Amino acid sequence: MNETGNNEKTVTRPLDQTGMKYVISIIKGKYKIPIICYLMLHGPTRYNELKRQVEAATFSSLSKALKELEADGLLLRQEYYEIPPRVEYSLSDRGKALVPILQSLCTWSNLYGPQERQAEKKEL
Repeated sequence: MNETGNNEKTVTRPLDQTGMKYVISIIKGKYKIPIICYLMLHGPTRYNELKRQVEAATFSSLSKALKELEADGLLLRQEYYEIPPRVEYSLSDRGKALVPILQSLCTWSNLYGPQERQAEKKEL
């Protein structure tokens, strides 16, 4: 019997046959979520400011993450033809649609993250 108490078989699909595989494929990477979160909080941002905020990233790893996010349609890259040249990155509508999901993950982390686990251990 399953959780509902009847004898119906529950069909489970491997992860690679669900939408989760796609989500993981576009947000996996060391710097993608920090980039999305920073743009979510601060709006259009130039490369050098992103580099300062994601300070552990190398030039090539940050550039790669930005290019992948842009290719996946989560970021917009706006070039301004002025002297000196200026480029800004911002979230696309598709990227903004991730905001509530990331906020939910933050809420979950606040409830069950490492700091809460430490508090639970102290109570025992």
